[in-house]
Amino acid sequence: MKLVVISGRSGSGKSTALQALEDVDFYCIDNLPALLMPSLVEQMLQDPSPPEQLAVSIDARNLLSNLRRFPSLLEEMRQRYAEVNIEVLYLDASDPTLIKRYSATRRKHPLSDDNTSLKQAIEYERELLEPIANLADLRVDTTRLKLYDLRDNIKERVSRHREQQVSLQFESFGFKHGLPLDADFTFDVRVLPNPFWVPDLRAFTGLEEPVIQFLEQSPEVAEMVTDIQSFIEKWMPAFRAGNRSYVTIAIGCTGGQHRSVYIANRLAGHFRQQMENVHVRHRELD
Repeated sequence: MKLVVISGRSGSGKSTALQALEDVDFYCIDNLPALLMPSLVEQMLQDPSPPEQLAVSIDARNLLSNLRRFPSLLEEMRQRYAEVNIEVLYLDASDPTLIKRYSATRRKHPLSDDNTSLKQAIEYERELLEPIANLADLRVDTTRLKLYDLRDNIKERVSRHREQQVSLQFESFGFKHGLPLDADFTFDVRVLPNPFWVPDLRAFTGLEEPVIQFLEQSPEVAEMVTDIQSFIEKWMPAFRAGNRSYVTIAIGCTGGQHRSVYIANRLAGHFRQQMENVHVRHRELD
């Protein structure tokens, strides 16, 4: 049986992620008290026809003592239920984005009151959920993700992931728009020739042939791609040995339109020949 524990700050997209897994036949439970997880798993395993895939959402509405006990609880469950593959998915977004989402919907934050502002509640929630965030197998930054993009991301990476495999995602981005919150490794490719400064290429992206041809003529670009490939290939066995389920590689250039897009696509194409669960996302283009 596979158990996915979904957590994250309010407004980050937990409900959307849970619904996405429900769409692909996960048995889903929202806002489960953390201390009830072992009892739930025990009951499911004793059922004559237990669900193959189970997802639960745990958020800051849990008792503080429950959240603090989460690390030891998770370790106990993994030791006790060896037949259950447990993964922790943590969603988050930048503070300004969360504030904007709450302001737009006019919903009340579960931790805000007459003495606690929305900004304070959002910051406090980060502290409360830190024990879960630190144990996340997969972190997803939803700051710039649209609703359907988040659903697709969760369905592709989580539902398709199998035990003993690593889900690898390459993400292009622009440094001028900020670093991704969910990257495990970040490579800066701003030192490479920039198609933006070629007037005839500025309107194209790294997905289109004129930019691809321009970048493929550069020995520096080829060398950068080879170096990143070598790094990942060298350390991928260590990721597997360390039971890493998910790895996100971020590739950044200035605006996230040309160089990073091209290199992320090149890397994804290379590793798809070696691995099953490889994805690519272009943050600024999406």
